[in-house]
Amino acid sequence: MNFVEPIRDIEVLEDIQRFLKHKEMRDYALFLLGIYTGLRVSDILKLKVKDVRNQKHIVIKEKKTKKAKRIPIHPMIKKGLKQYLEGKPSDEYIIKSRKGMNKPISRERAYVILQEVADHFEIDCIGTHSMRKTFGYHYYQTTKDIATLQTIFNHSKPEYTLRYIGISQDSIDRAYYSFSYKKKAN
Repeated sequence: MNFVEPIRDIEVLEDIQRFLKHKEMRDYALFLLGIYTGLRVSDILKLKVKDVRNQKHIVIKEKKTKKAKRIPIHPMIKKGLKQYLEGKPSDEYIIKSRKGMNKPISRERAYVILQEVADHFEIDCIGTHSMRKTFGYHYYQTTKDIATLQTIFNHSKPEYTLRYIGISQDSIDRAYYSFSYKKKAN
């Protein structure tokens, strides 16, 4: 299993959004839903047009935890998906595959999309969980509210959440960079 990181740099995050918006609206929709909801890619891929069109919340049963979840639809999602969803049937998947029937893309295809982004922007350690981790990382950096984030992610301990979003790694990195051997004064 690959170790993936959040996208920490806001400018890079904005550049990625612009890049995807001009490249492929479906892929842009995937990315927006990932970084503004914190959902796992498996839950994003299940979403249909009716789950977001004219809705205030996304209501799902998480695939992994089997728990019900209600997520307010961020204004950036509404704005970003408005034109993309226009004219689409309510029962169509938002992140629809181009291979015939009304099916979402696969997790593997979502991974390939993100790898193409990573290659374009020369980013390491990116995968489908990077969108979820990016949401968590920036939520925490903005609010410092680990308790709410822990609840959003359904983690049992704050330490798990901090490690998951890369905050623990940031602290470790700072410790390594600040460390140096010093000669003791006699």
